[in-house]
Amino acid sequence: MESVGEFFRQVREAKGLTVDEVSSKTRIRADFVRALEEGNFSKLPDQVFARGFVRSYARSLGLDEEDAIQRFTKSAGAFYEKQDERERLKLRQIEEDRKRRANRKAVGVAIGLAVVVLIVLLSREQSSMLRHADSDQILTAQNSAGTVREELAATSPRNGGETEFSGEALKQYDKMVPPPLTSAEETRRLESTPPSGTTSREESQTISTVSPGADGPLGGISFERGAISGDDQLVLDLEATELSWVVVQVDNGSPQESLLRPGEKARWKGQNQFVLTLGNAGGVKAELNGKPQKPFGPSGKVARDIVLKR
Repeated sequence: MESVGEFFRQVREAKGLTVDEVSSKTRIRADFVRALEEGNFSKLPDQVFARGFVRSYARSLGLDEEDAIQRFTKSAGAFYEKQDERERLKLRQIEEDRKRRANRKAVGVAIGLAVVVLIVLLSREQSSMLRHADSDQILTAQNSAGTVREELAATSPRNGGETEFSGEALKQYDKMVPPPLTSAEETRRLESTPPSGTTSREESQTISTVSPGADGPLGGISFERGAISGDDQLVLDLEATELSWVVVQVDNGSPQESLLRPGEKARWKGQNQFVLTLGNAGGVKAELNGKPQKPFGPSGKVARDIVLKR
């Protein structure tokens, strides 16, 4: 069977009609009429519209419309089947791309949420650990400070029922070492502790100032000692300009502690070196074998493990 386009062309020419006359009669564009006669279905609209053109063309020529549709189906069926397949493949590709983009977005959101949750959990754990550590350190320091204060009051000479340190010296000492917190104050302090884990300046000074030694608060101290025999001695002289806690280790001996009030002096003699810890670095002046030493730090600053030797 000849193609539908060839069949239409033969009938049109037999009736003496031109393409433009058929186009005017059927209201189908002339280029669509030529494409239909030439079998160039790629230049025609979708299959539904092309079938409508075939019916109109057959009706204008006085032909059987159903016979014309059958000829069109046989002529253009393979073309439109391939076109439908290409369209299905295109739609499938679009759907798969959409699913892949949605999956990538979901995976990205899930990973982001997991990272945020992990950071929050680690921050809470670190904050909890730092709060417990700070609480233990401050309680230990305050207990030690209380013990030192009791020992100072117990070992100080009394004058009219009052200890010698119960005046301005103890007031200054209480400023440097605050009394232990009550349970309510401790609870408020823990609640207000920042999560960064850094202690305040006051807490740092409180912890660093208290340095109890092995021989008690005044053990091993001898103010203005007499001369020690030997020409190869090291002599350390300390003079307090402000209230300061002092720990001195002579050579490899035991640490010796003292609370020096403003104007008080102390002297130690040794063979090789002295190791100092000062609760108030700016409140003490030092001389080694009569030679003045440089300041150990600002007032109120704790200075540890200062080595003085030949």
